[in-house]
Amino acid sequence: MSSIKSIATILFLMGTLAACKSEPAKKEADATATEEKTEAEGTPVTVTTPETGNMTDAVEVNAVSAFLLKTSVKSNANGYLQLVNAQLGRYVTRGQELFVIKTKESQSLGDVVNSLDTALHFQGVIHIKSPGTGYITQLNYRAGDYVQDGEQLATITDTKSFVFMLDLPYELRPYLPNNKQLQLTLPDGTLLNGSIDMAMPTVDAASQTQNYIIKVNTDKQIPENLVAKVSLVKKTKQHTISLPKSAILSDEVQSQFWIMKMIDSTTAVKVPIKKGLENASHAEILAPVLSPADKILLTGNYGLPDTAKVAVTQ
Repeated sequence: MSSIKSIATILFLMGTLAACKSEPAKKEADATATEEKTEAEGTPVTVTTPETGNMTDAVEVNAVSAFLLKTSVKSNANGYLQLVNAQLGRYVTRGQELFVIKTKESQSLGDVVNSLDTALHFQGVIHIKSPGTGYITQLNYRAGDYVQDGEQLATITDTKSFVFMLDLPYELRPYLPNNKQLQLTLPDGTLLNGSIDMAMPTVDAASQTQNYIIKVNTDKQIPENLVAKVSLVKKTKQHTISLPKSAILSDEVQSQFWIMKMIDSTTAVKVPIKKGLENASHAEILAPVLSPADKILLTGNYGLPDTAKVAVTQ
């Protein structure tokens, strides 16, 4: 009886082992069949056609918002700040009262003088008003502080002096004559139109960049030191033939470029090309001359041989 059980156990183990060995073989056979089917039907790809239109070669540089004129509010006597109407970030107008100073003499002798002669009405209070219109960007004292004559109490930016400072690499100066009118893009996507006014007479020693003043017409309240993007047009060509960059392939050092062009409904061949202008999404094709009816592989083109069988998908 025990021998029969042993034989049954051995047969079961042999069957299990055979099944385990056949499973990888089955998977390998399925993978081979799938690969052969893909080769027979062709590599799945999508296609595009050459586009005709204007091409612009542009470079993007930064511009930083700034107030060229800042007005200082200063004390004109020694004394104590009795009242402070200024707040950081507050918008003030010219002539608006910001500080009230009670002089040191009136603080010490005012009540004594008035008690001797009530007709004098000695107060020793000085009202300091805003010398300009803008935002308070610096506030150095608070009510009760002692200040001396000539000390700076606050700083006000002049809203009329608001500009953007273009940080331009010196080698890009030749392109400025064709870019007098510029468009600035703020981080939130807001677009502003501006014009170049003048150049600063110095160049940064480390970065070799020169600042240019860009004046903008806007009622939008824009904070200082905000970085905007400015596109400088280097060259524009009309009626050019271009392709999406994803349709263009290259070698490892990007010295040779080519596309995969459909010659019939299922065959694509390698066609060397020469590129011209480029922008963020497209590249100009200088040679060979492409027709709007040509079909160029857009996806699935990477790694294909010089002549490849493909299956165009939607």
